[in-house]
Amino acid sequence: MELELRHLRVLCAIADAGSVGRAAAQLGYSQPAVSTQLRRIERHLGEPLFERGPGGVRPTRYGAEVVEQARDVLARAAAIGHRPAAARPRRTLRVAATNSPMLSGTVSRVRARLPELTLAVTSVYASSRIVELLEDGAVDAAIAADYPGMELRHSAAVRHRGIVTEPTFVALPARHRLRQSPQVQLADLAEDAWFVTPDDGAGWPGVFYDACAAAGFTPRTVHEWLGDQTQLQSMIADGFGVSMVQPTLRPIPHVVVKPLVGSPLWCRYVLAWRPDTVLDDVVETMVGSATDAYRDLVAQAPHLRTWASRTWSAAGA
Repeated sequence: MELELRHLRVLCAIADAGSVGRAAAQLGYSQPAVSTQLRRIERHLGEPLFERGPGGVRPTRYGAEVVEQARDVLARAAAIGHRPAAARPRRTLRVAATNSPMLSGTVSRVRARLPELTLAVTSVYASSRIVELLEDGAVDAAIAADYPGMELRHSAAVRHRGIVTEPTFVALPARHRLRQSPQVQLADLAEDAWFVTPDDGAGWPGVFYDACAAAGFTPRTVHEWLGDQTQLQSMIADGFGVSMVQPTLRPIPHVVVKPLVGSPLWCRYVLAWRPDTVLDDVVETMVGSATDAYRDLVAQAPHLRTWASRTWSAAGA
């Protein structure tokens, strides 16, 4: 006789079941038929493959070797003609991002939701520069900022969608004269020194100076600042000035964050992308991830939650 795959299946079934009768039931054969088949295989190989006992059968040392080889042959036979599933190709998404606390949460969520995507993130302060990078094809997508009435400008090669529009708050030293005020009038800060970040090419700091002018003053002392937020807060804590800040900012000790009466300043964060390199599902994932990241920031900013509760409830009344 010649060994066939059906013979190997019989050997493996007997070894797995530990009984000729149970193996026969699993294979759909009669017990005498499987016993006969086993005797023929053992005669062909010239040695017993199983030891018989009152509780069933177990492979001999030689039988264990044969069964192991049989399993390997069956596995190889089952794989014949089956091509391995093609792995989804990994690609790199080049992302530019302005100064936004939602960046980390956005990136971590996108990585979890699109594991086949590798993100290469570049920090770019000016939203105008971000637009240039998108237009030139140097990046694929970006988180940028603009302001009410000053929507992000770009060519038809780029698209954008708003993520969130938020009011701008002010950070004060904890010993500031207005530290107990639930909200601060911008005009009451006319005599304070200010930390102001540089031109972002999208409207800042022009919108800040316009708000100050509408409040009846021009800032007397301005420190231009483009640095680490913790360093900025340390300067504020030491009493060197005050600063407009994002409402989700978590203040360090000796710094308080306050909303401004009437919310004279607003900022919008947007996702901008090149539709020729970024698929729609990636856009949706990025917008959803950024929105979820922002919700987490709001949950950690009691001063923003208090302002929102008071503002929206008053507006609803």
